[in-house]
Order: sequence, then C-alpha cells, then structure tokens
Amino acid sequence: MFVKFKELRTATNFIIINLAFTDIGVAGIGYPMSAASDIHGSWKFGYTGCQVYAALNIFFGMASIGLLTVVAMDRYLTICRPDIGQKMTVRSYNLLILAAWLNAVFWSSMPIVGWAGYAPDPTGATCTINWRQNDASFISYTMAVIAVNFVLPLSVMFYCYYNVSVTVRRYKAGNCLDSINVDWSDQMDVTKMSIVMIVMFLVAWSPYSLVCLWASFGDPMTIPAPMAIIAPLFAKSSTFYNPCIYVVANKKFRRAIIGMIRCQTRQRITINSQVPMTTSQQPLTQ
Repeated sequence: MFVKFKELRTATNFIIINLAFTDIGVAGIGYPMSAASDIHGSWKFGYTGCQVYAALNIFFGMASIGLLTVVAMDRYLTICRPDIGQKMTVRSYNLLILAAWLNAVFWSSMPIVGWAGYAPDPTGATCTINWRQNDASFISYTMAVIAVNFVLPLSVMFYCYYNVSVTVRRYKAGNCLDSINVDWSDQMDVTKMSIVMIVMFLVAWSPYSLVCLWASFGDPMTIPAPMAIIAPLFAKSSTFYNPCIYVVANKKFRRAIIGMIRCQTRQRITINSQVPMTTSQQPLTQ
C-alpha cells in the first residue's frame, strides 16, 4: 500500500511502516523457530540459536514500544503544538525513529554480553530472558528495562494523548474545527488508531512484565507453568493486532486495502483528503 499510494507516504505513516517491520520481524523469524521447536519437543537450534532468537524478539518488542512513543509525540505536536509540529522535518522524524531502533539494539544486546542472560523457557520450546535465575544481574536488568521501556514510554504516551483529548474537546466546544487548517477527520482516525495500538501493546506485554517482576521479587519456581507459557505467547501476539487495527481504525488504510484487493489502478482510486494537512501529514517525497 505504501509503495502504491503516494498519499500514504506521510511522516506519521512512515513511523507506522517501521512499526510494521517490527511485526514482520517477529512473525518471520520468531514464529518459525518456535514452531519448529514445538514440533521437535524441545529447543531445536542450540545455544547460539537461542541467543539470536531471544535477542531478536526482545529487539523487535523494544522497537515497537519506542515507535509507538514516537507516534504519540507526533500526535501531540500535530494537534496540540502545531507551532512546533510544523517545524518538524523528515530528518527530525528519521532521528526519532533511529533513536527507537538504537534503544532496542542496546537493550536486546545486553543479555548477550552478560547483563542478565537468555535461556530456554520452562517449556523448552522457546528462548527468552532467563528469569528463573533471579540474581542481581537479572534484577537490575529487569528493573532498568521496565523503567526505560515500559513505565517511561507509557507515561509519555499518556501525557501526549491526554493533551490531545483536551485540545480536541476545547476546539469542539468553541466550534473552531472548521476554521483550522487541519483535516480533523483524518487526524482523529490516525490518533484513534495509535491509541488502540498502544492499548493492545499494553495488553500483550503486561503479562510478560508481571512474570519478570514476580521472578525479580519472589521465587521464580512458584510462577505457575500456564502463566510462564502464556506470558511470552501474549507478547508475541502483538504482531497480529496492528494490521487489524490499521484496517478498522483508519479510512485511508481501508480504502487502500480495498483498492488493492480489487486490483484498482492508481487513477481509479483516491484515498487522499481534499482538506489541507499539517506538516506531519504531508508526503515524505516533498
């Protein structure tokens, strides 16, 4: 869709494309290895394969929440602070996206170099952070990850979307929406889509965070086996939600998908709005 429809190549949607790559990474690399191990009955790819598999899953997970934070910041700047949002360039967005990826590289590589570690989970069919060995290294790593990649991003997102909702209510109360140079229908579609993605990410990763906290402050051996199995599965399920959310929550995505399914040419389908857009909604090619 992004290749075919130039209107979708906006700064905000470029962040969404990067988010889609994190989903593709987990689905394309993580699922086949874990499925093969499930069929085999135990981890099939040895120590090195375990380290690569676990690191990539943590990498794509950390990148996801980083990119969702960038989306929240974009929504805040576009709707609440257009004076700053209009000054944002393609380079500015690229730097924010790069920061999200580099942050993911750092946290996913630390267990490989000795801060905590990766090991097969209780089922022996997948690999993850070795929470059964709750030593000082694991506890410090877990607390740092939860603080930097869970609590802080969610706080930023809450602040951004709270201010977005306040700003929209204020404009609606003053009947000012029509006088502002913003396609509010499109902006609200993008914002709603972003909020739903964040909520589903929270639903997916909260059980895993709970297991890590339990292992840090309690006895890892008391963690029920079903919870130990379900938590990482819930986390990996986040890759399924986003494509569904794109379709449900955003009219432009729906029109583009319908156009592709029907094999419509570029000339026969129009997904763009006629209302002028803010900087973050302008095509990246400009």
